Amino acid sequence: MASSEQGAPVSDGTPAIASSAAPVPTASAQTSASAHDAGHGAHGGLLTLMVGAIGVVYGDIGTSPLYAFKEAIAAAGHGGHGAAIARGDVIGVLSLILWALTIIVTLKYVVIIMRADNDGEGGTLSLMALAQRALGKPNKAVFLLAIAGAALFFGDAMITPAVSVMSALEGVKLVTPALDPYILPLTCAVIVALFSVQSHGTARVAKFFGPIMVVWFVVMGLGGLRHIADDPGVMAAFNPLEAAGFLARNGHIGLVALGAVFLSVTGAEALYADMGHFGKRPIQLAWFAITFPCLALNYLGQAALTLAHPEAVENPFFLLYTDWALVPMVALATAATVIASQAVITGAYSLSRQAIQLRLLPRMGVKHPSEELSGQIYMPRINWTVMIGVLLLCVLFGSSSKLATAYGIAVTGTMIVTVCLLSIVMVKAWNWPVWMAGLLIAPFAIIDLIFFGANALKIVEGGYVPLMIGGGVMVLMWTWSRGQSIVAEKSRADEMPLGDLAAMLAKKPPQRVKGTAVFLFADSETAPPALLHSLKHYKVLHEKNVILAVKFTNAPRVPDAERVSIQPIDDNFSKVLMRFGYMDEPNVPKALALCRKLGWKFDIMSTSFFISRRVIRVSNTKREMPLWQDHMFIALAQNAADASAYFHIPTNRVVEIGTQLAV
Repeated sequence: MASSEQGAPVSDGTPAIASSAAPVPTASAQTSASAHDAGHGAHGGLLTLMVGAIGVVYGDIGTSPLYAFKEAIAAAGHGGHGAAIARGDVIGVLSLILWALTIIVTLKYVVIIMRADNDGEGGTLSLMALAQRALGKPNKAVFLLAIAGAALFFGDAMITPAVSVMSALEGVKLVTPALDPYILPLTCAVIVALFSVQSHGTARVAKFFGPIMVVWFVVMGLGGLRHIADDPGVMAAFNPLEAAGFLARNGHIGLVALGAVFLSVTGAEALYADMGHFGKRPIQLAWFAITFPCLALNYLGQAALTLAHPEAVENPFFLLYTDWALVPMVALATAATVIASQAVITGAYSLSRQAIQLRLLPRMGVKHPSEELSGQIYMPRINWTVMIGVLLLCVLFGSSSKLATAYGIAVTGTMIVTVCLLSIVMVKAWNWPVWMAGLLIAPFAIIDLIFFGANALKIVEGGYVPLMIGGGVMVLMWTWSRGQSIVAEKSRADEMPLGDLAAMLAKKPPQRVKGTAVFLFADSETAPPALLHSLKHYKVLHEKNVILAVKFTNAPRVPDAERVSIQPIDDNFSKVLMRFGYMDEPNVPKALALCRKLGWKFDIMSTSFFISRRVIRVSNTKREMPLWQDHMFIALAQNAADASAYFHIPTNRVVEIGTQLAV
């Protein structure tokens, strides 16, 4: 089994081995944030990165004004057309939104959490890696927290495209109600188109999406600024006492409204998960220079319009604009919501690759469309799985208001996990005093718990959907991790150090056959299972035997001069280390031909490639997992990618030696 730091499909057919149920994470195979910035800077500079970040990272939170204020006012009991609206409620809701953006997004994520990067990569699993590394040993509680947060993020990744695109297209009803029946089909068509272009990579997507989102934020900010004069008193919302007063006056209704207010900050977790795509500095500058000011202006404008014209509560966002601008704004909003979905889609890619690297998911195909950044990736299986989930949600819920009830609980759950893991990183990795970390974390934790409680009120109405999705992903991750631990424990009895085997064969050599045998295996210090089983069953040894380990670097390409290195063990064995960049085609036979310059005359026609394929079956006696979980683990193992195809090894030169293992 050749290893891959990029999570590429380089398995030898067996499931990856983890040392325990809570594996010690390795560093993510990505460049640091500064390296990201430097790499991008050479191809366009900080401004280009900021525009790209606005398109990809802030798309989700940037489309929240389409529905957040409207849903929050409706939750406060003012959703009827032309209904009387209490001024204090409008100001209170607006104050909650503005302070949620300030505390949760600005302070918590942009300023503090983005400091916790794992070699430039963000997200729940990166925090887990930092926490586990700081603790110095596997911690089951940290492990379970992380997979819970990662699993809930996948629920968010499916709901965000559905609610964003549908909310934009529902604006056509203001143009003509006759288009209402076509909203759902149009939504599904737009979503299919969005997921179909993902293979071009976020670098190319960002070049197209970034400028559109800059226009979106500017137009959105100007639309709000235009209406602030309708009721300048909305500026009182910057007083946090207005938010506190609203909650105190409204009791249960205020808590329900708070759950809708949270819609204004959905996308903050994706902001952190997408950090590896652009780096910290461009994301932070984009927030302070464009995103936050434009969001605040738009919400202020919606509130002022609603106070001046209560009938606008039906759709305050689109009614910010004059009649002639309505159709262009619907078109621009549709484009913006398509882009909004990009934040969680790229976040899902990043999270999935980290899960593979941390051995929480089986290896899947990972493509690198960008030569500049290893962080910009495309994962076909994840892409199409998420797309199917999004389409199902659109069909099942049918409207953005119904989808909004399912929104929020997955994000708040992930945010709580993030706060818990961050507290460990602060104390153990950053060496902060416990009291200082607690002083900073406690307010965020309290706010997240309040938001979680507010969103929990919507579980019956639809909040169960992201919980079901997250629960399913969590079961998959736990099953894969636990199954690997069982396989590792049962395989240790058959392990033998390569040096011991070489010494034993030197003393008592077996029958020799002509040719070269190449054994693909991740650990060059241990005898590959394929070699041991070949000796056990065939009782022969080739003239030349090579233990081949493949490593992937963070560089786009590795020069041929640095591709391979050879380390002789004795007359029978040699170890070959083969390096590929993440943009290189991992062609093993072609790379082995370079060994001629190192003194080994490689001939593909006289070489056999031995790959061990472990077949997992259900034990008829003692089981470590329930029967259903055994079958799930076996199905995951069977779908792990094939090594020979990935490495371009000719099928007529491959010898697969299978072994059976009962779990």
